[in-house]
Formats: sequence, structure tokens, C-alpha cells
Amino acid sequence: MPRDHLKGVQDEYDVVVIGSGLAGMTSANILGRAGHRVLLLEQHYKLGGLATWFLRPGSHTFDISLHGFPHGMIKSCRRYWNRDISDRIVQLKNIRFDNPQFSLTTTFDREDFSRLLVERFGQEPATVKEFFDTARGMNFYDDQNTTTGQLFERFFPGRNDIVRLLMEPITYANGSTLEDPAITYGIVFSNFMSKGVFIYEGGTDDLVKRMKQELESNNVDIRINCGVDKIDLAGGRVSAVHVGGRKIRCRAIVSNANLKTTILKMIGEDKLDRDYVDQANAVRLNNSSTQVYMALKEGEEIDESSGDLFFTSTAKDFNTASLLSRDITSRTFSFYYPRTRPWKKKERYAIVSSTNANWSDWSELGEEEYQQSKQDLVETTIDALERYIPGVRDKIAHAEAATPRTFHHYTRHEMGASFGTKFEGLQVSRELPNQVGGMFHAGSVGIIMSGWLGAINYGVIVSNEVDQLLTSEASPV
Repeated sequence: MPRDHLKGVQDEYDVVVIGSGLAGMTSANILGRAGHRVLLLEQHYKLGGLATWFLRPGSHTFDISLHGFPHGMIKSCRRYWNRDISDRIVQLKNIRFDNPQFSLTTTFDREDFSRLLVERFGQEPATVKEFFDTARGMNFYDDQNTTTGQLFERFFPGRNDIVRLLMEPITYANGSTLEDPAITYGIVFSNFMSKGVFIYEGGTDDLVKRMKQELESNNVDIRINCGVDKIDLAGGRVSAVHVGGRKIRCRAIVSNANLKTTILKMIGEDKLDRDYVDQANAVRLNNSSTQVYMALKEGEEIDESSGDLFFTSTAKDFNTASLLSRDITSRTFSFYYPRTRPWKKKERYAIVSSTNANWSDWSELGEEEYQQSKQDLVETTIDALERYIPGVRDKIAHAEAATPRTFHHYTRHEMGASFGTKFEGLQVSRELPNQVGGMFHAGSVGIIMSGWLGAINYGVIVSNEVDQLLTSEASPV
């Protein structure tokens, strides 16, 4: 008899959180801490969404997305999770670039980038300062017509090499393009530029374990293998969710599922205003990714001079189309050393290669062609790595690839979108509670809210709004 993952679940909760990505878990934790009855439903058998991991025989553990995030994660984790988590966040100081235009190493903060722009790229200090000040001063209410490409042309006209230095890591981190609004670049870039790039020391499995413990200490009811099929409305507001053949009543819902899935499938177009449905249908999904996971044999090592994050490319110049092309020219290698990603039983080294990708390049392949393409991705990636670490192929014990289809399968994100939706999705997400009472969305919506820090902070924003709603309804008139 199959296991009943809903055994013991109550018939009613104050809040149901759909999806356990970082935004969903953070929302659930804050609302549980506030004393609300919270049910967290996750369709996968693991918590974390894309912030998760997987195991392979031989004590190999691979992180899906633990490759770097801004300093702000320390403050957010300390305040909305606990110090036990935040104290394990450490800086990555060895960020490398190698491409036909330049090769360099940086600590990836404003001070070092300013030095590089002046000394290596010949820019005036005043111009560099004004660029950083402009990027840092951007906010959601600024002009959304100026594109990122226009921003670069204003400060560094005709300097594709500078665009590459300043843009390539952000494109890798959240799918940003030169055609997107400049504020979507400026806000994310400034977050990273404040104090550099950081990582959780211990791996995603350790992080999610500690987050689960914190959730349980705040009485959050956690259920895995429980995908939500439908959301019920009554009198213009949420009333229940349908999951595993059960109907569970609730006063509010926070969906951490894909924005379009939440609105168009779980709620349904027929229950919403036509104009709002049209806006939701018009929201563009962000791109997806491919990754190659490589674990070294026991006893084999990687010299730390290889870097922590290594942005490589063979393309002559920078353009975002080439970053998405099936003909891969650009790869970002994330190196996991025992000091940054300690294994529990054995010292192991691992490398993850990440590339941005289009869903359409992978979605229509037949099974045989698909498997061959995955293997080709592995082989060409190892060949590319051999340029920088000669003989690494013989050191690798296990290698496998993930594609947009992989991410779609495990997360159910439409078209395997790794970074949610484009910028216009943010307004649609924020408008949802006005369309349906008690219905909220939190997740990777718009480039501003992409990535680890964006997801957690959006979860904070939404949970505070849910808390205000529930508290006001419970207060006597």
C-alpha cells in the first residue's frame, strides 16, 4: 500500500504554503513563528525547490544551485531563520574570468571592480564611481524604459569588454539580458557589489536540514510528495486547496509555485478578471539552464588556484544570445572544496558547470537523441575544463548532466524556467491578492526577485502581508 503523506493532516489551517523553495519556506517559517497554523505542501520528495541537492553512489553529493549569493543573505538568514544558519555563510574571494577579451581574478566587490575598471580597462575614476552610484540608487519605482544595454552605453560606450565583465556574472546568476529594464540589472548587481559573493558552508543538504528543524520548531506542518491540484474560492477569496484527494480549508494561501501555473492552472482563468488573465498570459518566462555535475575520485584534489567561481567563454565578444545557444561557448564552473562544501565522511572535491539555455532546444528531442545530447554535454564540458585543469578527465569518478527538461520534471516550473518570469511578472504577482482575497504569490518573479536573496526577501514581504491580513481579521471590531 502506498504511503499516505497526508496522514494526520488537519482539515483546516490558517495558511497553506504551496511549494518549499526558499520563498515558500521563509514565508512558512515567519508565519509559523507568528503563531499561525501553517501547512507547507511540497510536490517533490525533498524541500528546497531549486535550492536542493542530490546523492550518487560513492558518497557523491551535488548541489543544484549553491553557487554564490550576495552578502545580504547573512542578515536575512539571521533575522528570518536563525544565527546557526547565518553564521555558516562565508565569502568566496577567488572569482576568475577567462575569455578572448580578458583574463583576470577578482574578489568581486565594488572596490576591486573599481580598481580593475580604472587600471585594466582604462576608465576614469569619476565615471566608474558614477556608474556604481547610479546602479546602487536604482529602485522599483524608477524609469523602466531604459534597458541594461542603454545603461552600459551611457557610461562605457563601445566597450563590449566592460559589458562582459559587469554583465556576464549577472546573466549567469539570474538570466538577465541587455534588453531587460536597467533597474533589473542595477538592483541585482548592487547587491553583489556591496561585499562580494558568498556561499553556505556545508552544502544545501545541511542548510535545508537546519531550515526544516527551524520550521518544525515553529510548528509548521510539512508534507512532501503532496502536489496541489486546485485552489477553491468562495465569495471572492480563497477557501481551500485540493491535494492528494483531500480538501483542506484555509484562510490564506501563499503559492511558491511558478506564477503562471498558480494563476492560470491552480486558480483558473474562469475565476479571474479578463484583463488580469490577459496580463498573466502575457508574462514571459525566464530562461532555463543546463548543468554538468562532476565529482572527483577519492584522494584526487583540485588546487584552489582554480578559483571558486570561474566564468569562461570562447566567444569573441559578449552577447546574451550566445549565452543561451545550444552551441555552448560560455560556461561557469563552480568549484567545491572541502573547506566550502565539507562532506560528512570523506573529503571530496566536485565541480558544477552551469550554462543558460533555451527550453526549445531540448523540449522536442526524442528520447534517444535527448540522452545522446546529454552525454555530448558532459563530454564537451569535460573537454572545456581540461583546458584549465589538464588531466582532470582521469580524476573524475562520476559525471552527469541536467537540462531544462530535468528542471521541469523535478520542480514543475513551466518550460524548466530556472529564474521564474521576466520583469513584468512582478506586477502581476503583487496584484494577485487584489484579485483574490487571501491569495498571495512569492518566488522568483521578475529579475529583481531572482536568486537566493531575492527569493527569501520576497517570502518575507509576502508573509508580513499575510500576517497583517490574518491578524486584522482575528481582531475584534
